[in-house]
Amino acid sequence: MEWFGLTDKGRVRPTNQDIYRIEVREQNETALLVVCDGMGGANAGNVASRFAAQAFAEAVIPALDSAPDENRRRELLTGALRQANETVFRLAGRQPEFRGMGTTLVAALVQGGSATILNVGDSRAYLFDGTRLHQITEDHSYVEEMRRQGRITEEAARTHPQKNLITRAVGVETMVEGDLFETRLEPSEILLLCTDGLTGMAEDEQIAETIRQSKTLALAGDALLTLALAGGGRDNITVALFTRGAGEEA
Repeated sequence: MEWFGLTDKGRVRPTNQDIYRIEVREQNETALLVVCDGMGGANAGNVASRFAAQAFAEAVIPALDSAPDENRRRELLTGALRQANETVFRLAGRQPEFRGMGTTLVAALVQGGSATILNVGDSRAYLFDGTRLHQITEDHSYVEEMRRQGRITEEAARTHPQKNLITRAVGVETMVEGDLFETRLEPSEILLLCTDGLTGMAEDEQIAETIRQSKTLALAGDALLTLALAGGGRDNITVALFTRGAGEEA
């Protein structure tokens, strides 16, 4: 098993409102990856993402040693999302400067060759099969909804002025619904979770080629950061990578 994560504030933003968590139990091939991208002003965004990731992870970590099956993985992620949402929503009500804050969240709970993915917002999960990058999640954003409805093209969606307007976020309302996905994870495949600081700066084909040319996940993560920075680095950049293949924590 091999895993790696990094986060960077990019070239433009004064602070980093992204955060990631990775927890791995090698003895039973179980792993949890969480990536959040906060919103609501510099301080509020930091608070939202940090507390959401912490609450989410703490709700799942006790079960990592039990090798959860698909039903249990879905229950764990759904319950963790509820806990994260309640935590951020409660904090937002305590201080005026936190009012309206929220965060995206994408998480993967891996057990052996199976992975359950949950997302809220426009942070994404991908599967790299050695050649191509396959997007698992679907963005909860105004522009993505228009693209799915056929009102704009995929090319137009990438440069749309409202592409960062998300339609779901953790902590904004008393309840939030996340989308769940199931995928197989072969030993040769790589799971990538990332914020839009990467996907907004690079095409999927560029991301795939960058991972393909990297010998380790640490090298892949560093190269993806370089790719996003070269594309403008206009947002915070976060990636979390995992593979069942042989390797060590980077």
